[in-house]
Amino acid sequence: MVQSRRSEYPINTSLAADSAMVKKYWPYKLRLDSQMNGVIGHSDIALTKKFVQGESLLGDFFADAAFSEARKIDPQIDFAIPSTNGGLRNDLPQGPITLSNVFELMPFENELIVFTLKGEDVASLLDFIAKTGGQPIANLRLRIADNKIAAATINGKAFDPAKEYRVLTSDYIAGGGDGLNSFKNPVAKKILGLKVRDALILYIKGKEALNQKITASLDGRTGND
Repeated sequence: MVQSRRSEYPINTSLAADSAMVKKYWPYKLRLDSQMNGVIGHSDIALTKKFVQGESLLGDFFADAAFSEARKIDPQIDFAIPSTNGGLRNDLPQGPITLSNVFELMPFENELIVFTLKGEDVASLLDFIAKTGGQPIANLRLRIADNKIAAATINGKAFDPAKEYRVLTSDYIAGGGDGLNSFKNPVAKKILGLKVRDALILYIKGKEALNQKITASLDGRTGND
């Protein structure tokens, strides 16, 4: 007969810190804190998730930044929906922007992907945006009435359901995240090798290198009648 003896060791605030363990990890923590607290750019205004007529300052900035950096790799992208509103986890403050701020905004390891979609699949994507009251988009302008698309302009031209379009999005959205199924049957797919968060960081650092502050304005890209 085999006997076993077990004891329970509660892990809570009463548990004393292991000084040997603290001593081992502390230098790494200091180095990480130094990196995460480093300023990578500055914002002219607070970029918040506050929703106004189907858009937000944070959503517009997010979509424009991802679109701008992705187009440096693939200039033929027509428009972007790199995140849903639920994926915007934290506002960006006015003033200095740290690496930590960007990680708090986008804590996930999502990749940017370009899909070539048939017009009917783009139409279903636009319907999703309309039914949900607006999402972070770039290079796409919509007029929404009664949660339906009344008009859509892509790359400066009226949406043509007979055309194919190249759409920038994330692997999360493409995989059906938040109930979006428009990317299930693409004509083509291109992985850019660029994470969504890295695109934001590159965009902010690029502005800083030019001595420019990041900003956004509610430009009516998702107008609601």
